[in-house]
Amino acid sequence: MAKIIDGKAISKQIRSEIAAETAEFIKNTGRTPGLAVIIVGTDPASQVYVRNKRKACEEVGFYSEGYELPESTTQAELEALVDKLNADEKINGILVQLPLPKHLDETAILLRINPQKDVDAFHPYNVGKIMIGNYKFLPCTPAGVMSLLERSGIEISGKECVVVGRSNIVGKPQAMLLLQANGTVTICHSRTKDLAEVCRRADILIAAIGKADFFGAEYIKPGAVVIDVGMNRRADGKLTGDVNFEEVEPIASYITPVPGGVGPMTITTLMKNTLISAKESVNA
Repeated sequence: MAKIIDGKAISKQIRSEIAAETAEFIKNTGRTPGLAVIIVGTDPASQVYVRNKRKACEEVGFYSEGYELPESTTQAELEALVDKLNADEKINGILVQLPLPKHLDETAILLRINPQKDVDAFHPYNVGKIMIGNYKFLPCTPAGVMSLLERSGIEISGKECVVVGRSNIVGKPQAMLLLQANGTVTICHSRTKDLAEVCRRADILIAAIGKADFFGAEYIKPGAVVIDVGMNRRADGKLTGDVNFEEVEPIASYITPVPGGVGPMTITTLMKNTLISAKESVNA
């Protein structure tokens, strides 16, 4: 029976540490870390995520600004807002909630954000720094996964690590972080042959493909650590991950639940990145 990795408990512990650091930072500098979140349109999932970010800012003692823009917002209007926030000394982190409406150019917007305020670590400048291991910010979900492993006492060095998914947001940076922690890393995707066979080699399996309950018992090596990054809805409306929890839990040594596993860590890492940016701005 696998040990459950409790993302809620670990996230709460880290947020408490961030809140203490923030109080000390404010006391020493007289400045409050600030995060601006931009959402365009009325996507319900994005709105929930934005509300959660606002609550997290309050919890750790940050200043926050929220911009809820109409679906009809133009590229020029959104770029002007990003430029304004880039120049605003009260703001240390800028986050544009994705996906954007189809008429907007996501790449151009992400490139517009000052890399020093890119607390999602999506700007090519920050992506490049991650590749060479000389970074200040890390993408929130992959960094959250690394914190879960570290705080659960799971050794990465020398282990076979399999990442299923090659997105720029999770899969690719996740592989880089595991590699920098001395894992032996394989990245799998939709064209991988004999996927189950490759997954069964994994001491640590990271599932990030966005397919509900895809990974069953036949994908899991006995005693493997299974990290489920997926967040999907079944036909009955119930939240589930990419891993079939009921099948896999008896085989794995550690497993993350959905919800309550990786999810809470993503926003917590965003808070951590914003505090780092605030500290860097004082030292600049």
